[in-house]
Amino acid sequence: MAAFAVLMLSMVAICVKQDDIHLVTQNYYEEEIKYQDQIDKMINASQLDYEVLSFDGQLKIIDLHLPAGAKGTLHLFRPSDARLDKKIDFDITDTDVNSIDVKTLKPGYWRVKLSWTENGKAYYHEKKINI
Repeated sequence: MAAFAVLMLSMVAICVKQDDIHLVTQNYYEEEIKYQDQIDKMINASQLDYEVLSFDGQLKIIDLHLPAGAKGTLHLFRPSDARLDKKIDFDITDTDVNSIDVKTLKPGYWRVKLSWTENGKAYYHEKKINI
C-alpha cells in the first residue's frame, strides 16, 4: 500500500509540474459563438472553381492561388504547441508572386488556415500539411 501511495503521489507531482500544456486557442468560447460565420466562409470557398492553396513538400513552399485584390490572413497553426503558430497578413497585388517559404518552421504536423476577402465576400480554407 505504501508503494502504491508513493507511486500515486509522484505521478500527481509530475502532472502538476508540466508547464507546456496549451489550449488550442485562448478565447475558445468566443470563437465557438462565431463558428456559423466560419461555416459560411467555408461554403463560399468550397464553391470556388479553383484550388486556392497548395503545398510543395519538396521545396517546402505554400502557394496561394488568389486573384488580385484578395486580402486576408494565412495562419500557420501547430496543434501540439501554440508557441510555434505564425500569422501572415497578405494583400494580393501581383498574382505571380504568392509563395510563402516554410523551411524555417519546425518539422511535423501543421494546419494552414487561410482567411480572405475578395470582391466583398469572405472565404476560409484549411489544409493539413506535414513539413
